[in-house]
Amino acid sequence: MRQLLLLRHAKSSWDDPSLPDHARPLNARGRRAAVAMAAAMRDLGLEPDVVLVSSARRTLQTLEAISPFAESPLVEPMDDLYLAPWPRLLDALRRAPETARSVMVIGHNPGLHDLALALVGAAGMAIGSASARRMAEGFPTCALAEFVVATPWQALGEGGGRLVRFLVPADLPEMAL
Repeated sequence: MRQLLLLRHAKSSWDDPSLPDHARPLNARGRRAAVAMAAAMRDLGLEPDVVLVSSARRTLQTLEAISPFAESPLVEPMDDLYLAPWPRLLDALRRAPETARSVMVIGHNPGLHDLALALVGAAGMAIGSASARRMAEGFPTCALAEFVVATPWQALGEGGGRLVRFLVPADLPEMAL
């Protein structure tokens, strides 16, 4: 069994309208949410072997905020993941090393949310858990979806993931302060 972690970047800043979208940084709330999500990931033992991350500033800063990991994962910043639709994200996953037991994708909506829904699949949503129904409603900034994947990465397709959990920053006690 393999593990797939889908993490949407944390909340970004719109303070400087002259910045191109790709260059927008995290805001204070986003940094705080990413640190809280990092603590939750450590508590749950979520440790990727490979991290595929959009080259956007906000995704790279999200990765920085959730790091370091106990093991040093292979980190691959990818221009192709910037605002990618879900089929492009799936193609990137299919190219993950077959030896990777856990892969994390840090990206953007709507592609990341659409990928998560595609992995659950129509049949999975029909009999879905409360987490799947909740995830279907939205994938907020710094949300994390954890999947179990039974197939090799290269064979991953629609309906190919079983959602284990869906965490959003509002679920974390550090964000209630």
